[in-house]
Amino acid sequence: MLLAACFLSACFCSAELRVPEPPPGLRPGLAGVPRLHRRGPGGRRGNVSILLWHWPFGRPYRLSGDVCQQRYNISNCLLSDDTSTASTADVVVFHQQELGSGRVPLPPRRQRPASQRWVWLSLEPPANMANLSRLNSLFNWTMSFRRDADVPVPYGRTVLGADGRAGRVPLNRSCLVSWVVSKYQPEQARSAFYRSLSRHLPVQVYGRWTRRPLSSRELLPTIAKCYFYLSLENSQARDYISEKLWRNAFQAGAVPVVLGPSRATYQALAPPGSFIHVDDFRSPAALAAHLKRVAADAGAYEQYFSWRRSHRIQTITDWRERLCQICVRYPRLAARKSYRDLEAWVNA
Repeated sequence: MLLAACFLSACFCSAELRVPEPPPGLRPGLAGVPRLHRRGPGGRRGNVSILLWHWPFGRPYRLSGDVCQQRYNISNCLLSDDTSTASTADVVVFHQQELGSGRVPLPPRRQRPASQRWVWLSLEPPANMANLSRLNSLFNWTMSFRRDADVPVPYGRTVLGADGRAGRVPLNRSCLVSWVVSKYQPEQARSAFYRSLSRHLPVQVYGRWTRRPLSSRELLPTIAKCYFYLSLENSQARDYISEKLWRNAFQAGAVPVVLGPSRATYQALAPPGSFIHVDDFRSPAALAAHLKRVAADAGAYEQYFSWRRSHRIQTITDWRERLCQICVRYPRLAARKSYRDLEAWVNA
């Protein structure tokens, strides 16, 4: 599929990407986590050394010890942020925001070993990226929330196995709908949707925009007081489903009303029957009527939590866990590959 997309996008990559089927226990589209590294590109065996050229957003984590093995049971995976090892690392990872802003320069290409693979990393949608064209033909692999990335690193995933909260759905909540937003931009689709919906029902809005910020301790308990949470993405992009769904709604125990990628994408990634997609209603007024009706009907509301009897969610917030996923995918990644047009891939 991706190879065909390459030709349609002026051949922005130069080799086929094969995404393996997930093992039992994961919903479609989610990569598994095998325990051991076997062979890498070119048939290599042994440890994979991964250098993070700069920490995303300048926030470092501790890398002492065998982080991948000790924390995530991923063997033969060595993480480092020591840039003096650039000439010996198997893989070097670069985060888009710092590259796009020019705050962090690339290492000299003449010092890059021929066997070294460079990874482009971003968890932001295309609308939040800049200066991608100058990165053409530099990167071998992509690391993104997208399912077709070489190393998929979603904000969360759905796995088989009952949720510990199954059967415990608080009713008689004090709030109908809430939304947490800090960077309110009137021209965004989510802002227009909120304005329309709020004409038909009350929405409790928190965040810097309304001068009602919530601390990390206050966030989930506040949302949990409400029947529904507006999981509205700031950009409608392929596979882009952020912590607004996985953390804010699911961990708080509110039913998410989602605006983002297509319903089919949410169906593939979120727990079955767990969300309400805005596209299912002909108007915000119709959606508002549905929310009021469901909140007043305990049986109908509880149906949105029936997935907890067979599924649970996992959120991914630690950059170290994401980096360790490179070693999980490493044995199956194409050795001879280069993104000739990175911008075309990002916007595909």
